[in-house]
Amino acid sequence: MNTAPTTTMLRGLATDHRERLMRLGREVSFQQATRLFEEGGRADRFWIIRSGRVELDMHVPGRRAAVIENLGPNELIGWSWLFAPHVWHMGAEATTPVRAYEFDATAVRSMCQDDPALGNAVGQWVGQVLAHRLRAARTRLLDLYAPYGAGASV
Repeated sequence: MNTAPTTTMLRGLATDHRERLMRLGREVSFQQATRLFEEGGRADRFWIIRSGRVELDMHVPGRRAAVIENLGPNELIGWSWLFAPHVWHMGAEATTPVRAYEFDATAVRSMCQDDPALGNAVGQWVGQVLAHRLRAARTRLLDLYAPYGAGASV
């Protein structure tokens, strides 16, 4: 699935906001097949991919988890950390070795609260990511589970 231009941090945040946010990041690595988080778990961090690929998936009762989207370099992994109750709405798994910047959600939310302009910018960026992911989830679930020709008019 193609990424909308504003869903990457490089395009979603102005340089000064991006630089301030990056000061809170720390480098981490994940091996292929590592689960970063599970749907329903506590969303206390997020990541920006430096290299590698991560699949977002969604639990579908009675079926295997549906892969919603594949993420790559400069993309945000996780948005649930920004919105109460701070619980993951999807799961995520590294499909290749991944290098990423990891951010403590509490520290970022505090920094955003202390600087309303930064908070607004981060909120707008994450909101764009969220809107994109919801569209991707809807499209992917319809592709997987809607009956062929459902909704077609005669």
